[in-house]
Amino acid sequence: MTLNKVVIAAAGQGTRMLSLTRHKSKHLIRVRKKPFLSYLLDNLLRAGYKDLILITGYREDLMRKFLKDYNYKAEVVNQFEVLGGKEKIYGTACPLMCVKNIIKRDHFLFVCGDNLYSIKDLKAMRGDKRYNYVAGIYNPHPERYGVLATDDGFLKKIVEKPKRPVGNLINTGMYMFSPEVFTKLSRIKKSPRGEYEITDVITLLAKEKKVKVKKIQDYWLDFGNPADIIKLSKFLKTSKNFH
Repeated sequence: MTLNKVVIAAAGQGTRMLSLTRHKSKHLIRVRKKPFLSYLLDNLLRAGYKDLILITGYREDLMRKFLKDYNYKAEVVNQFEVLGGKEKIYGTACPLMCVKNIIKRDHFLFVCGDNLYSIKDLKAMRGDKRYNYVAGIYNPHPERYGVLATDDGFLKKIVEKPKRPVGNLINTGMYMFSPEVFTKLSRIKKSPRGEYEITDVITLLAKEKKVKVKKIQDYWLDFGNPADIIKLSKFLKTSKNFH
């Protein structure tokens, strides 16, 4: 299946990065030689995703400057301009709401702009167009994450921070969607924390047995707090399989 479009969710500020995000979003924090987002975009491009759609919000001006300075071509969509500010509507499903009329009938990859995946795993998300896909990875502490409950390769549901054991395959925030995902947006409601969750959209698709699970083969790095800067820096310096 030819799949070239990717939606990159990068509207948030990243308050867990504390003072580092006072004037720019966490996606633009430098790690070694360049901003974090550059490592993700480079891998996406090398994996063949040429049609980049970047969902911005906080300090969009700096995002646009970053794209220009590093010579990336991407369609920029300001989530706050499309949907209203954070105080009006917010959540991980918002980027989907922003791209419905841009994507239309294409299949597309969806990634979080504060996560890093290998070229191999990004390529592997291309699959049978009859299904949607969610990428998972095994973790010894699944109770800290959204856990993927599966049945014969299909996703049954995503259980957020389960108090009882569900499994140890956790959600890594990377998805391949068919256009059908947009038909579920109107059916989700605010979660207990007052946000619209992408996992609720995926659960609706999973109930119809339309979501399969892809297991991460190389690595998944989350970039959410100051300790992750050191962790990623060491990874980039020492990892032989970084691409």
